[in-house]
Amino acid sequence: MSARTLEKSKIILLPAIDVRAVFEIDNAFARAVVTELAQCYRGVIKNTKNLKLRTSIERLANQLVKLYVRSGNLAEFPLNIEKKRLASYLGMTPENLSRAFKTLQAYGVVIKGQNVKLTDIDALKSLAKPTPLIDDPKS
Repeated sequence: MSARTLEKSKIILLPAIDVRAVFEIDNAFARAVVTELAQCYRGVIKNTKNLKLRTSIERLANQLVKLYVRSGNLAEFPLNIEKKRLASYLGMTPENLSRAFKTLQAYGVVIKGQNVKLTDIDALKSLAKPTPLIDDPKS
């Protein structure tokens, strides 16, 4: 397995014996760790569903709907991620991402550099079909 961070990060490795010892004496810490692990696991499952149950165009459409909601429902917003990284995150090559953006033009998506303009959000949402079983608007 491998992992990539989107920002500069520091990773720490804690000896399991020390973590288990703190679990025994600090219930709040134990609860916080278990909650975080459960939420991360849920995120992994949703991401796997997204990759396996949707086409690349549907994944991109959902990502754009998510960015639209995060922007405060603005019709224009920046991607804030390199297209190469976006392609990787969505499980496609940069070339397929470019083709997917072209396909989404029919659904009101206009891309100029790093800027996105949505002219028909309803059409995009009808293609994306967001569902709480896969999508979490807060993430």
